Amino acid sequence: MKEIIAELQRRRDEAWMGGGQKRIDAQHARGKLTARERIEVLLDADSFEEIDIYVEHRCIDFGMEQTRIPGDGVVIGSGTINGRTVYLFAKDFTVFGGSLSEAHAAKIVKLQEMALKNRAPIIGLFDAGGARIQEGVAALGGYGEVFQRNVLASGVIPQISVIMGPCAGGDVYSPAMTDFIFMVRDTSYMFVTGPDVVKTVTAEIVTAEELGGASVHTTKSSVADGSFENDVEALLQVRRLIDFLPINNTAELPEILNHTNPDLLDHGLDTLIPDNPNKPYDMKELILKTVDEGDFFEIQERHARNIIVGFGRVEGRTVGLVANQPMVLAGVLDIDASRKAARFVRFCDCFNIPIITFVDVPGFLPGTAQEYGGLIKHGAKLLFAYAEATVPKITVITRKAYGGAYDVMASKHLRGDFNYAWPSAEIAVMGAKGAVEILYRDELGDPAKIAARTEEYKRRFANPFVAAERGYIDDVIKPHSTRNRIARALRMLRTKQLTNPWKKHDNIPL
Repeated sequence: MKEIIAELQRRRDEAWMGGGQKRIDAQHARGKLTARERIEVLLDADSFEEIDIYVEHRCIDFGMEQTRIPGDGVVIGSGTINGRTVYLFAKDFTVFGGSLSEAHAAKIVKLQEMALKNRAPIIGLFDAGGARIQEGVAALGGYGEVFQRNVLASGVIPQISVIMGPCAGGDVYSPAMTDFIFMVRDTSYMFVTGPDVVKTVTAEIVTAEELGGASVHTTKSSVADGSFENDVEALLQVRRLIDFLPINNTAELPEILNHTNPDLLDHGLDTLIPDNPNKPYDMKELILKTVDEGDFFEIQERHARNIIVGFGRVEGRTVGLVANQPMVLAGVLDIDASRKAARFVRFCDCFNIPIITFVDVPGFLPGTAQEYGGLIKHGAKLLFAYAEATVPKITVITRKAYGGAYDVMASKHLRGDFNYAWPSAEIAVMGAKGAVEILYRDELGDPAKIAARTEEYKRRFANPFVAAERGYIDDVIKPHSTRNRIARALRMLRTKQLTNPWKKHDNIPL
């Protein structure tokens, strides 16, 4: 029996070494952790339960039968993050460059099915060179099997991808269908075709970083939801994100002890709005003073900065926050902001996370670039997302809410549960100046008359009371009471039940 146990330990040691010490050293030299080191950072100590440690590929072409390494380039299993179960796979770059084979894909598929069956989040750590060329169509079939299960799990369990090295070709589409993608700066990149193929096909000369680095995908393409300085920081932030998320679409919201008094009145908010209606202010100040202990996990912070989305807690329970940012483009809605917010709203609705919306929006961004780019359809995505959502929805209008953008930003007409406004709110079809120039076009030659008309329009419409008179605003609240009113509203909405008409699925304007 001792010999059998010793053989078992030898096999385990071989599997744990992956591609061998030389390749592990090369991984460290690039500033990257190995797959197993990453798992150790991500999960609670001693909680990882690995499966399929001895799986090997079955390829006999191109001399592959001479090289078989236990695990076949991916480590899979389950563990806990702050005591809550998660499933995860980590691609091992030291083994065949982490490339996907038929056996490699089968391991991931097995894990996906376990996660879905047990209704727990799944996390993928990507560091791989794409499909294993030696296996041809078998590898491509493996990708298809993984993709299919990404789709089946969507909206049922949270799916998180962390790009920690190369991620190219078919490998990029599995992360693309997950809920959140995070990258590591300078050591990770994502693209469908690499720089060499780009040069051959289009004659463009571009580096891997310029083509698909973290800076590209967090600012321009919006493929990634955030980027971090190194492997450790990225994994610790994923731990933090998991704490905000329910483990599946029927689970209760996570609730943690907090030390922020819900009845606290922050009189600093009474001076947040500048006297000059065209002067910006930082909406993040309101967010941080609303959520427990100022703890806000922002999503896509560097993309479409004219809108803010992310997670926080109120009275210990998770909420999603969406807010126009007057500091950037006056908080206007454009193509990128609409897409960013729509996806976030839909995620929150999938997992029963209440949505708090702070509104200061002068409208949609005009111009040929926006119209040619499909602003109408992209803006409709946000409208559709809010209208479809059945979770508790609380809206606070702080200043401007003009035109169609007023409707889109979680208005009462889109089944908002509690719609509040600050006394500084202006709810109108458009700003006073533009409205007067249309209504009194024949008086444009008389500046004095136009000035008087503008003041008259402001007195009549540049306030929240016209909307309140019609019941579109439930209450006009003092800014310093915002957190208190939101907390009370969330308490009242804990038992909310609302269902949409039965359908196979909707047809959101993609």
